Amino acid sequence: MNTRIIESAPGAYQYPLLIKQLLLSGQRYAPGGEIVSGAHRYDYRQLSQRIARLANVLTEAGIGAGDTVAVLDWDSHRYLEAYFAVPMIGAVLHHVNVRLSIDQIGYTMQHAEDKLVLVHDDFLPIVEQLVDQLPTVQGYIQLNDGEASGRATFETLGEYEVLLAAAEVSYDFPDFDENSVATTFYTTGTTGNPKGVYFSHRQLVLHTLATATTLAAFDGVPLLRSEDVYMPMTPMFHVHAWGIPYVATLLGVKQVYPGRYEPNRLVRLYREEGVTFSHGVPTVLQMILNSEEAESTDLSRWKLMTGGAAPTEALVRKMSERGIRFYTGYGMSETCPILTISHLSPAQAQLSMEEQIALRMRTGVPLPLVELRLMDDVGNPVAADDLSVGEVQVRTPWLTQGYLREPEKGAELWQGGWLHTGDVASINADGVIQIRDRMKDVIKTGGEWISSLLLESLISKHPAVANVAVVGVPDPRWDERPLAMIVPAEGAEVDADQIKAHLMQYVDSGQINKWAIPEQIRVVDSIPVTSVGKLDKKRIRAQLAGQF
Repeated sequence: MNTRIIESAPGAYQYPLLIKQLLLSGQRYAPGGEIVSGAHRYDYRQLSQRIARLANVLTEAGIGAGDTVAVLDWDSHRYLEAYFAVPMIGAVLHHVNVRLSIDQIGYTMQHAEDKLVLVHDDFLPIVEQLVDQLPTVQGYIQLNDGEASGRATFETLGEYEVLLAAAEVSYDFPDFDENSVATTFYTTGTTGNPKGVYFSHRQLVLHTLATATTLAAFDGVPLLRSEDVYMPMTPMFHVHAWGIPYVATLLGVKQVYPGRYEPNRLVRLYREEGVTFSHGVPTVLQMILNSEEAESTDLSRWKLMTGGAAPTEALVRKMSERGIRFYTGYGMSETCPILTISHLSPAQAQLSMEEQIALRMRTGVPLPLVELRLMDDVGNPVAADDLSVGEVQVRTPWLTQGYLREPEKGAELWQGGWLHTGDVASINADGVIQIRDRMKDVIKTGGEWISSLLLESLISKHPAVANVAVVGVPDPRWDERPLAMIVPAEGAEVDADQIKAHLMQYVDSGQINKWAIPEQIRVVDSIPVTSVGKLDKKRIRAQLAGQF
């Protein structure tokens, strides 16, 4: 196609989309806006100064363009500063998942070729076991929360705050190619080592702008606006805390970083700092609602976005009963992450909360710039009837372009020029998506398809159930049959017959078929979860292997 290319005047500035530009508006519109983290409380002007100081510390430590800086920390002001300073000097920020096993942490740090490591005192024991296995690392900076520093058995460059205090307060951040890699982190799969994903400055800027537009501009998703107070409850090492710290900084809102997650502390921070918006996976939200502090706290100011796993109806109803305005988001590590958010039309927003529950639980509407399609097993688009299902495939500017140093797996991810999510969904006539299951978690029995997510949601509605996971197990007659693992609510008793009788009402109403009721129902003390709080069905299936 012979399109007409723009002609630039001599000297015209070619404006690159770099993370440094996200810092401009916050200090313009809310220079006095606060960053709160433990004993630290400062404004956006000081945030910019601290980012410059950190950039000077990094440069003095020998970090330059293309080098990788790893961070092992809780959610803190330090992490926020690293979100900016590291990529702004042209280096790559490696968000280390501190909840992986030591061997997996070591693998990711070796694979990313980290050159400098920022490590919190709490994670010194991990790094001490890995020091001899990290040949590319040339230095360590110690982080602490104001208490006496832990004593590292390896040499460090010093403590973070001490180093920043001695650094220059300004830094001339350069321009460079907007397609330069800014961040990397690792996602665990069903087999093998974690896979590295990576994102450019351009991708993070566009994701930030699209997410800010969705959360702030649409009345149907009024989650994060300039008057709000933001506190993450998704770890900052997990997909950029869903990218929201970049959005919050762009908007200049007050930001509260809670450190290590402890449910009662999170509720106290919500109450004392005036928090209005947070996001987290369902297991974290459930812990908060069950905390002692939550029992005596008015939660009706809280707007919550949940994602990472499908929320059960029981959790959603509990949030609704407490007056929490909740929304559902969808994405994955490979997608930066946000692809869709539940959205209420003006008419739907006038419905009662009971009528809104099902709408808020839906996976939602794609963000601006997201192109999304559902394809069946033979490569045809599925009907928009909310019944037909297909794999979610996407195109948008902020998708990882592959897996770090694993081109074969990247090619598999990007078959046919679309990123394959591995999620099964339906779509209705209004274009609203509903995730039905992960492709690997779909239970196929006798040629029919059973959604483990739907069964979990229905079982969770039983008052004696605190948590539930459903997986498929081998069956000689039907190929697979569903098995349910149930954690009883505190002080409650539950047995298989109760659950089967409970599920019969949904058979009678037509929501499920009788053959979808699990024949095997096990009552357990706990259910395995992943490093980011999702049900770990891979481990559950491994534990059950050999029993059938």
